[in-house]
Amino acid sequence: MATTAKRVKDARKPKFGCRKHNRCQLCGRPRAFLRKFGMCRLCFRQLALKGEIPGVTKSSF
Repeated sequence: MATTAKRVKDARKPKFGCRKHNRCQLCGRPRAFLRKFGMCRLCFRQLALKGEIPGVTKSSF
């Protein structure tokens, strides 16, 4: 999703702390980032459905 240049740019330490931007560790997506897991919602859903994230299960009512 994200270009290599954007990933490298966001990996550098910014001049000011408030300029830091969170990106998904797997695909580099900047939006819909889940801080607790360090990834975007799309990657989180894929891994959760495969059962690769411990403690996460699909909810049922």
